[in-house]
Parts: sequence; C-alpha cells; structure tokens
Amino acid sequence: MTAPSKFVVPEHEVEFSAIRAQGAGGQNVNKVSSAVHLRFDIRASSLPEPVKARLLALADSRITQDGVLVVKAQTTRSQDQNRADALQRVQELVDSVATPPRKRRPTKPTLASKLRRLEGKAVRAQVKAGRGKVDE
Repeated sequence: MTAPSKFVVPEHEVEFSAIRAQGAGGQNVNKVSSAVHLRFDIRASSLPEPVKARLLALADSRITQDGVLVVKAQTTRSQDQNRADALQRVQELVDSVATPPRKRRPTKPTLASKLRRLEGKAVRAQVKAGRGKVDE
C-alpha cells in the first residue's frame, strides 16, 4: 500500500469535462462521453509555493504555458472510473514533487582513483607511441 499523500489535490480546484473516447469500442464509443478531460490550474491552486514551482518546472507535455495541467483519461468504459483515474494521475504527479530533491554535495576524487586514471593514460600513451614510424 502506498503512503498517504502530503498534499492532497482538492476536487473543487479541478475542472472535469466529459468527452467521447477515441479508438476501438464499438458503438458505445460513438454514443457515450465516457472519457474525461481534467484541467488543474497549478498557479491558482492551494498547494504550497515550493510545490507549485517544482510542478511548473517539470518538463511535462501535459502542463501548458499558462500553468494548467491537462490530463485525459479514457482507459475504461465508465466515466466515474476515468474521472478517478485522472484524479489519481494528478495526485501522483503532485506526490512526485512533494519532497524537495536532496542537494548535491560535491566530492573530490580519491588519491587511488587519480592514480588509476593517470596509470591508464600512461598505458594508452605507450600504445599510441608504438604506432609511429619505425627508424632503422
């Protein structure tokens, strides 16, 4: 089971619209609007500012230039299940940026790794030096 989310996306901040699903599905797909378009305005949401900033910084094609996250769910024939699926995907995206990334601490190479690198360079230099013209 997954851990509870730190920041829950409130349903009143999410806009749902029912659309007709694409692809195979027989006559049902032509009659019923079972797919769901979910729109979530990141900038106008109640999420904390650092979480908003990390969400907007993602290189995700579902986030528009205006900061609106658009998710399309059409995997099931039920509109309610597609709605729940879309909301879950938004929640997973928010959870992925909920904790800030750990700061990288720069490290220095060890003495042994420096010596190994120089030894490898010396070996390559010997190999290349042996490729030159031969003096008789």
